[in-house]
Amino acid sequence: MEKKQFQAESKRLLDMMIHSIYTHREIFLRELLSNASDAIDKIYYRALTDDNITFDKDNYFIKIAANKESRKLTITDTGIGMTKEELENNLGVIAKSGSLAFKSENELKDGHDIIGQFGVGFYSAFMVADVVTVITKSLGSDTAYKWESEGADGYTIEPYEKSEVGTEIILTIKPNTEDDNYDEFLEEYRLKSIVKKYSDFIRYPIKMDTTSSRLKEGSESEYEEVTEEQTINSMVPIWRKNKNELTTEDYENFYAEKHYGFDKPLKHIHISVDGAVRYQAVLYIPEKIPFDYYTQEYEKGLELYSNGVLIMNKCADLLPDYFSFVKGMVDSEDLSLNISREMLQHDRQLKLIAKNIKNKIKGQLQSLLKEDREKYEAFFQSFGRQLKFGVYSDFGSNKETLQDLIMFYSSKEKKLVTLDEYVSRMPEDQKYIYYASGESVERIEKLPQTELVADKGYEILYFTDDIDEFAIRMLMNYKEKEFKSVSSGDLGIEEQADEKESAEQTENQELFEYMKSALGEKVKAVRVSKRLKSHPVCLTTEGDVSIEMEKVLQAMPNNQNVKADKVLEINVNHEIFASLKDAFANDKDKLSLFTGLLYNQALLIEGLPIEDPVEFTNDICKIMV
Repeated sequence: MEKKQFQAESKRLLDMMIHSIYTHREIFLRELLSNASDAIDKIYYRALTDDNITFDKDNYFIKIAANKESRKLTITDTGIGMTKEELENNLGVIAKSGSLAFKSENELKDGHDIIGQFGVGFYSAFMVADVVTVITKSLGSDTAYKWESEGADGYTIEPYEKSEVGTEIILTIKPNTEDDNYDEFLEEYRLKSIVKKYSDFIRYPIKMDTTSSRLKEGSESEYEEVTEEQTINSMVPIWRKNKNELTTEDYENFYAEKHYGFDKPLKHIHISVDGAVRYQAVLYIPEKIPFDYYTQEYEKGLELYSNGVLIMNKCADLLPDYFSFVKGMVDSEDLSLNISREMLQHDRQLKLIAKNIKNKIKGQLQSLLKEDREKYEAFFQSFGRQLKFGVYSDFGSNKETLQDLIMFYSSKEKKLVTLDEYVSRMPEDQKYIYYASGESVERIEKLPQTELVADKGYEILYFTDDIDEFAIRMLMNYKEKEFKSVSSGDLGIEEQADEKESAEQTENQELFEYMKSALGEKVKAVRVSKRLKSHPVCLTTEGDVSIEMEKVLQAMPNNQNVKADKVLEINVNHEIFASLKDAFANDKDKLSLFTGLLYNQALLIEGLPIEDPVEFTNDICKIMV
């Protein structure tokens, strides 16, 4: 018996695989089961073109057997088997794939496909085994062969006695070490859990002798251990069933079984595409937000399968960030089982799938908004902030996709409304979409800056999320209507800028300049208000940074101390203005006192901190004595 060496490239690849590529040892079983399924697929293909071969699915299966005493784990299949030459090519040369070569010779498109790259996945067995033995007999061959290897040093091939066609892989499991427990790969419950996790949907039965307790016949209290052969995979995944066969409960059960969330999903999306790229997907829009959703610990992504075999638990490339709340899985016949994360980022098929999924999710959300407003609002309360962040991020490149999905609280409707609904209700004379920003609806309703716009009968959108103004600035306009803050310097309501305010500004220019001087750099200007009705004072802004944006930016770590250009507006029709004029004429110290109090009052209205609370309370005491 001659011992043969692996090719140098194969030796290096084997070493890399064992120590680097695979970080979860348990996937060795996924690889071997996939290869076994692959071998049965090959007989199926052959039967389609060879009348001498009949394919009775009941005769094809995979069997797992563990022996703790001998530390042997055996995976047996009734597939096509391998000749001596195929053993050399498939197992002696890691980089060559027997499956891919077979596929190129047998291009059949009936829903079956060849999954694995046998030569690569097979060697993951050495992560858990000291010795790997393969006993195989090829379809149509009279001779069976035994292939055996202890790792990178090489392998042997010799004739062997085997009556049935198929392959038997025997792993001699490594002994435990201080750091590694290899016994788990001989435990019945652990093997079953690995199969359920990775290979539950392989189309052929995966059988295993399982042990259970049951009452002895004729006894009421005495139990006995019974070992029975069971099929431990479900074989037919939900995504491969016809939609009309499935109920909402079926989808909800799958959601729970896959641990996508503890809630019930608001909506499921079942996709089956057979075109330029072939794939099936079951996606879910959750009802409730995960506790860690807005933290760095949250990991987006869909489960990714290659023809029923799990190849990635969280494939982030399938979802844009703004739809990162979506849960579910994708199964594609066009992806390699051994594809790496780096390869996925550049895979054309995956990009086509991701684009299609993005459009499907958007379509379902639009449908939910139109057909079940209550459910959509529940969804938006949980994930609306993420959609608005999507409008803002990537320099607004996704705003067209998301603008019709975002909602804001309406001053008139007293509920969440879309931008389309707002614009559809705008009076002909209204030029802008007006909004007001604050910490809550209740606080915004008390803002003095809303008085003029509300008095005109215009609807105001309330921005209560820290991302809102940033998103709107990126959106700029909706259906050719620009957004305008009620706190902006110019509200665009022309008739309010009449001669009376201009005259008041001119007449009291020296007063306002004195107040500006008293406040220093705290404000850019003090001027007559065109928007106040009952309140004596308010702050407005000029430039790109609003007061709410200032709050958000100031709260960020390593902030650059970005400030809004604030303007202190005075209501000349309020009785307080007479006191200001009198103080300017007779007591400048009192005017400075009044100016500081009005400025701090305006800060409090905006929810901004007072720079010196002690000075503020002392000033209040001064006007009380």
